[in-house]
Amino acid sequence: MGRHSIEICDCNQCENKTGVFCHLSMEEKDLLSRDKGSNFYKKGQVIFYEDNHPNGLFCIYKGKVKISKFGDEGKDQIVRFANESDVLGYRALLSGDTYRGTATAMEDTYVCHISRSNFFELVGKNNNFSFEIIKLLANDLKNSEQKLVNISQKPVLERIAESLLILKERFGMNENGALKVSLTRREIGDMAGVTTETSIRTLSTLKSDGIIELVGKEIRIVNLKELVRTANLCD
Repeated sequence: MGRHSIEICDCNQCENKTGVFCHLSMEEKDLLSRDKGSNFYKKGQVIFYEDNHPNGLFCIYKGKVKISKFGDEGKDQIVRFANESDVLGYRALLSGDTYRGTATAMEDTYVCHISRSNFFELVGKNNNFSFEIIKLLANDLKNSEQKLVNISQKPVLERIAESLLILKERFGMNENGALKVSLTRREIGDMAGVTTETSIRTLSTLKSDGIIELVGKEIRIVNLKELVRTANLCD
């Protein structure tokens, strides 16, 4: 079964208090509420596909999403993650280009859709909103440049360790050190640009070194300081 439309609360009543839309006035949020669409995606369902043309902006109300690109060798590369309050599709809208990646729900996810016309109306009228979008673009560029350096220069162990730290920073971890997101070994490999087999072996090495624990699909960070050192992120 594909996505299906749902009703999500008025934007002024949204419980997500962070993100670019927090800089809008009540009147501007009312405009979004009147015209937005809302959809529910089950785990594994695609929100938008790479190379498709955008017709609006997506904002995650609840859930987690991965954005991946199809590589030259037929292998997916996870380029970033998104969760509550994050927006997707703004780069394609602003550039007039197609989506540069495929967005897939990592768990049951609720998403609001803002039309192209409303997005550009807000960009034109609200300087604070425009500035927040510019900051997102600048941050995307910084992360893309860093990822290119990591893939081309870092050893596999460092890349996998840094991938775990990215997941910790993005989604957090529980009191027992478990990451608050569930990824397959293949997805972790897709983050680091390595095969599933290499991902499995490297995670086992981190486990043997007492840096992480593997409990089913759960990954627990038991020695954060050593994980940072292994990722070669120390000053």
